[in-house]
Amino acid sequence: MSKILELREKRNKIWNTAKGFLDQKRGADGLVSAEAATEYDKMEADMVALGKEIERLERQAAYDLEMAKPTSAPILGVPSNSAEAKTGRASDDYKKAFWNVMRSKNPHYDIKNALEVGEDSEGGYLVPDEFERTLVEGLEDENIFRRLANVITTSSGDRKIPVVASKGTASWVDEEGTIPDTDDSFGQVSIGAYKLATMIKVSEELLNDSVFNLEAYISREFARRIGTKEEEAFFTGDGLGKPTGILAAVGGAQTGATTAGATAIIMDEVIDLFYSLKAPYRNRASFIMNDSTVKAIRKLKDGQGQYLWQPSVQAGTPDTILNRPVYTSAYMPAIAATAKTVAFGDFSYYWVADRQGRVFKRLNELFAVTGQVGFIATQRVDGKLVLPESVKVLQQHV
Repeated sequence: MSKILELREKRNKIWNTAKGFLDQKRGADGLVSAEAATEYDKMEADMVALGKEIERLERQAAYDLEMAKPTSAPILGVPSNSAEAKTGRASDDYKKAFWNVMRSKNPHYDIKNALEVGEDSEGGYLVPDEFERTLVEGLEDENIFRRLANVITTSSGDRKIPVVASKGTASWVDEEGTIPDTDDSFGQVSIGAYKLATMIKVSEELLNDSVFNLEAYISREFARRIGTKEEEAFFTGDGLGKPTGILAAVGGAQTGATTAGATAIIMDEVIDLFYSLKAPYRNRASFIMNDSTVKAIRKLKDGQGQYLWQPSVQAGTPDTILNRPVYTSAYMPAIAATAKTVAFGDFSYYWVADRQGRVFKRLNELFAVTGQVGFIATQRVDGKLVLPESVKVLQQHV
């Protein structure tokens, strides 16, 4: 952790140097020379590189902490045979049988019988409970939205989410006067499931190698692919065969502010976006934007000459704008005419619904001619912003 703190302090020092350098090199017209801009960009690139290294070290520290946990709990009392055995997809037998099927072309009947509890209608098998948790953690690592959104699990059918459409009010009334009836009105948001799938191929030689960790490889690779595609849909999905993203024209976030220019953002416009969100949502709100947009906002100052963007010096804490956390995603548009470049809001009102469990299927014959075995992973998921007023976007001018 001391290394992470050291890098954060170094990053903060570079940022303070870069701010001072920019102030010194800015002319009376408010501009800097091309030579000075190049030097500043180099300092900023060093900052970005340090930020990414800090993130890597934080993930590594989290993994080390997880791996250091004991593999079994100490015996604190008299041993007993009354412990309840795990059943279904949580049992050791199911886990063992599942991976035997993934590795073996012709598993024994007793192995298949052990998998009956997790057999899918399309011929695959639901992944074991413990492995599914590993995969979900991988998805969260790949997908920034799953860390911010409200993630639920549904069994089947559409999930109806009750939403308050309008709120009742209080009124002043005369003594013994009639109290007006102003009940809340409620609506419903329906959240279903869309199928997301991917396939990988593994050579038979590698698959039969006992040293090859099939579980870890599948977990990492499927999480990367599915997490990337999910995040794209949670931002830009149009609801047609995929989730409805926060940038969708219908069902997405509301426009909180519009910039004066098509290719630039100024301080006042970020403040307009900030206060376009109602105060209760601002308490838990975050900014999400593209890396290139962060770069542009880093150079903005408030009325007291303080930079709008502030780097974090505490491990595990994101950078801030107006004291609210800042996250980046490649699926937020870069600054361009009509683009929705900055999202600000309480993203817990974006609901992600996972249907059933994730399903794996082994393909024995499809790639046999090339000496490979295919693996398919599928999941059913939907996402929707259940309260549009909880997230506002900054839209560039035409």
